[in-house]
Amino acid sequence: MPSNDKTLVKLDKTDRKILEQLQKDGSLTNQQLAEKVGLSPSPCLRRVRSLEDSGIIVRTATILDHKKLGLALTAVILIGMDRHTPERFADFEEQIANYPEVQECYLITGQSADYMLKVVVPDMDHYHQFLLNRITRIPGVSGVHSSFVLRRVIDSTALPLGYLS
Repeated sequence: MPSNDKTLVKLDKTDRKILEQLQKDGSLTNQQLAEKVGLSPSPCLRRVRSLEDSGIIVRTATILDHKKLGLALTAVILIGMDRHTPERFADFEEQIANYPEVQECYLITGQSADYMLKVVVPDMDHYHQFLLNRITRIPGVSGVHSSFVLRRVIDSTALPLGYLS
């Protein structure tokens, strides 16, 4: 497996266990986490802080149930840009970062689009307004293709840690 020593941090089995548990439930107390990974609380806390200091643990988030909040429609949007310049992309990314409906934004290749967005809104009417009043008004947007999620088959934020040695 190719590796980049500048970005990869060596993790032992215990570190991987800690990361696996925190990905499942970031609200675990240090005591609970220590019990699950077989450590006493002090060494467990030191390891978690080390993982945070190294940048492996970026932040802890609370995941909300979108349906219970009335956000029933998820759209995947492919966006084409009229010009491929650093300024055009920077302007688009700056604008899109201000829209809380946008859950994910990727600059992509291999498609007839430049960006792929994941957007969450209450319903089709709200999506229509979002599309017309926000997305299509961003300078440089030349094409939009929308697909709608029928069902979330896999919806995970956990990274696969089995590749780590």
